[in-house]
Amino acid sequence: MSNFKHSKLRNTGLLFEFLLRQVTVDVLNKQKNSKALKIIKKRFNEHTEVGKELALYTALMNKKFKSDKKADYFLGEVLRQRQSLNNSQLKREKYNIVKEISTIYNSKNLFSSKVNNYVVYASIYKLFEGINTISADEKTESYFNIVEQITTETKVENKTFVPTELDKDVRVLSYRVLLEKFNKKYTNLSREQKNILKEYINNISNTNNFYSIVEKKLNTLKGTLSKKIPKVKDKVLKIKLNEAINCMNKFCVADSNTAEDKSVIQLLRYYELDKELNKI
Repeated sequence: MSNFKHSKLRNTGLLFEFLLRQVTVDVLNKQKNSKALKIIKKRFNEHTEVGKELALYTALMNKKFKSDKKADYFLGEVLRQRQSLNNSQLKREKYNIVKEISTIYNSKNLFSSKVNNYVVYASIYKLFEGINTISADEKTESYFNIVEQITTETKVENKTFVPTELDKDVRVLSYRVLLEKFNKKYTNLSREQKNILKEYINNISNTNNFYSIVEKKLNTLKGTLSKKIPKVKDKVLKIKLNEAINCMNKFCVADSNTAEDKSVIQLLRYYELDKELNKI
């Protein structure tokens, strides 16, 4: 059997992720009625085959079991449910989604976005679409990629960069939360925070360029916070500020080769701290 080729344009999980990213871009560009959001509501619902398949993708991406045996059984059940979908209808729906996206957006840019757990999404696609045609090696690798995803606990966000005590006083602006609750959250973001999100989204496929921007922003912000320390009268707060500035140096060293979501969140936290200091 020949290698089964993965297609981003036919991967329901990735299509949904790409559209979510575009929703964020639209909102940041102050488009009140995001066309990407309309596509999601119209195409990815419980009444469509794509919506039903998305639910299976989501289950495999989010469900967690401590036992390999349970994970193996769960994956088997999801694959059986996948077989009950109407493949002809599913293909038509995916074709129409891609066609609609292409008439509205620059599809090349939209589909080049970086997505976390890309390998897992690709593995799910291979088992969903090519279970009877992929080689034994591909099937085994894809199967265990998914089992590993199901049995691996999601790591708690690393708080090395911001001391625990300080973190309580700083609002955590999670990129994922912004996606889910953008209507409420974006109105509270500062101009600098919005610019960071714009740069992140616009450079998803160019992480080196994004991190170069992050490094410049951090250096500027570090200077701004350092100038405010002498004006702070509270000794405890002054100590925390110095700790935060020291952690910014660790941030630069630790993430110099990556531009993950956590980098964005940490930078937003520092801007949030600066914003709170301006109120004192």
